[in-house]
Amino acid sequence: MAGLSVRKLDDETLSRLRIRAAKHGVSMEEEVRRILKDAVSAPDCLGDLALRIFGQERGVDLQLPERTPHEPLDLTE
Repeated sequence: MAGLSVRKLDDETLSRLRIRAAKHGVSMEEEVRRILKDAVSAPDCLGDLALRIFGQERGVDLQLPERTPHEPLDLTE
């Protein structure tokens, strides 16, 4: 795996990162990994987001229909 060094972080940012990592019970390095992964990950599908917000873990039994993948429209013509 590749490594990354971040220089010139101001004290307030570093302090907030330290607090955030402590709240999540992880090291600062792990917290930064999680932040970066979330920042560059593909956005959730609307249905997945709905399940996360309104799903069984929140007391709602929500059934979404299956999605069928499709080819994008050809707009070159």
